[in-house]
Amino acid sequence: MINTADPYSVVVGEYYVKARKLAPQQVLRLQLPLRAALTADEFSALAGRIAAAFGPATQALALAWVTPYAVNCNAITGALALGYDAGLCAHTCAASRVSRYFNAATLRPFTDLKMRPSMLLAARDVAGAKAMIDRGVAADRSLGLRGGVPAQAYFVNTSDLARSARSVLFPPAGPLRRLGVDVHVESTQAIEHIDRLFIYETGLPRVDKLDTLKWLPGALADHLTSYGGQLGGDSGQMSALDWIAAGATASYGTVSEPCSHVQKFPHPQVLMQHYVQGSSALEAYWKSVAWPQQGVFIGEPLAAPFARR
Repeated sequence: MINTADPYSVVVGEYYVKARKLAPQQVLRLQLPLRAALTADEFSALAGRIAAAFGPATQALALAWVTPYAVNCNAITGALALGYDAGLCAHTCAASRVSRYFNAATLRPFTDLKMRPSMLLAARDVAGAKAMIDRGVAADRSLGLRGGVPAQAYFVNTSDLARSARSVLFPPAGPLRRLGVDVHVESTQAIEHIDRLFIYETGLPRVDKLDTLKWLPGALADHLTSYGGQLGGDSGQMSALDWIAAGATASYGTVSEPCSHVQKFPHPQVLMQHYVQGSSALEAYWKSVAWPQQGVFIGEPLAAPFARR
């Protein structure tokens, strides 16, 4: 989907169409306001355009823009998949709608669950977006190969207790030789000088030393904090866009105060399990969040480093 009112969206969207060889019927061009959040009425009009443009074969959406990333307190990706929830805005720390796509086996979420997960092709600028897309394409079928150098997954427990709530969900540390993955569980504020990094999950309002990391194409990274999904960069916390700028290919963050419900953030084991079994970045990230209403997914959705076909 391309917002013709947004020069970034036009350039990045057309670049993605060529990179992933999309057919004309797979592309919707429309006009949206250039601001962080849509109103409920504006979102309703957008949802209607999508329903009219795409038939049952369209299982997921790539949104070629940075803004809008929200619908009032909802993330735009959450609202598109689960429907807009106005009631949540009165108490954003409450439990939100459960995603039936969480840890699901289906390869066709719209066919089987009547929901279309989506991901923003979001980066700080056009050059960063093109580099992210290139990393996604380069990632395909690149990992888990026999005799290859292992990819590194890091799950980090920091001194920030509230933002480290996911540490109880971290996978066991150790090598997964059949998959070509080494899993690390660390207690530190930030990892540094890591090579071949493909998953980094932590919890802090701001993560340091990202410039020392060497990312593999298709890498996933996110930090549990309140406003990582506010992509305008004015929340006082690190934006998910910083992960993309550092070299990750996809990320996630919440657009309104979620409190530290682990269900509102990617489940570390579910995320890694689906990704190393061949899921795309969009599939793995979406299947790892049980309550995604406030969470915005960003990155190159089709990156699939462990896929075999």
